Amino acid sequence: MQDTHGSPHGSGAHASVAHDSTAGSAAGSMAHGLPHGLYDAFLAVARSGSFTAAARALGYTQSAVSRQVRSLEEEWGAELFERLPRGVRLTEAGRALLPHAEAVRDRLAAARAELTALRTLEGGLLRLGSFSSATAALVPRAQAAFRERHPGVVVTRVEGPSVKHLALVAAGEEDLAVVSPAVDAPPPTGVTLHHLLDEPMLVALERGHRYAGRRDVRLAELSGEEWIVGNERLEDTLLRPALAAGLRPRTGLLAHDWIAKLGAVAAGLGVTLVPALAASSVRPDVALVTIHPDDVPYRRICAASPGAPTAAATAFLERLRATAEELRAWTP
Repeated sequence: MQDTHGSPHGSGAHASVAHDSTAGSAAGSMAHGLPHGLYDAFLAVARSGSFTAAARALGYTQSAVSRQVRSLEEEWGAELFERLPRGVRLTEAGRALLPHAEAVRDRLAAARAELTALRTLEGGLLRLGSFSSATAALVPRAQAAFRERHPGVVVTRVEGPSVKHLALVAAGEEDLAVVSPAVDAPPPTGVTLHHLLDEPMLVALERGHRYAGRRDVRLAELSGEEWIVGNERLEDTLLRPALAAGLRPRTGLLAHDWIAKLGAVAAGLGVTLVPALAASSVRPDVALVTIHPDDVPYRRICAASPGAPTAAATAFLERLRATAEELRAWTP
């Protein structure tokens, strides 16, 4: 069999023609739909010095490979192979194209591997956001379970107010966020909320407070206390559900972080609300008391995702749901 023009001769031609209806159509679809297929054929011929050997390596007919190379030559307006009595060799244009074709092959292989890793969760990045007290138990437990199952996925985490994370998810700058959204405010366009749990509040008192040893306390009994809050706008604090229930707290001390809040409580400067999921992180010189079931304020905790979440975000959401179910069993 000769290879001078990339077409079969003799008895081999019949077998090639019979095979060409399937492999040739596949090669043709690559030539028109996936241009990198042309470079695969070019590289195979360059490597083997033969259309016949290249066709065998690729699993195509010789005529299909010949068409692909011819399409590439037409695209570049230059002969890429010199046809010899036996086999072919690269022309000057072919030698110039060779390293670029190899680069195309390598980049596409890398892209294929990266996309496969994203789909199978063997790699990739998950950009996670959460409000601060969710990082005391819910988020780290879910993250540990996720890492155990998908160690190749890198998780970055940013803390901040829920309204900020909702905006970042809507803008495509976060893949998933744990938030406590306002009950009366719809999520931003394009954001889906997934309810995880309703978290009860506890009241933090100094150890010497008259109610420190109580089984529970009514909010009305705390009406004369100085409340330590994290925002001048009480609707944006943990007191929000208590306000809706009728509490009118006296506030005078503003403390933005938990260390400052609990330090003020320990010093006897006032009382504050603590989310049940953050109870284990409270300092030992602060007493936590359950609020009476008729008064206890709850806050809704949700996961926020875009309309088309990534595979990693979907898998992490599953871990958040499982962790929330576990935590729900031991919250007061």
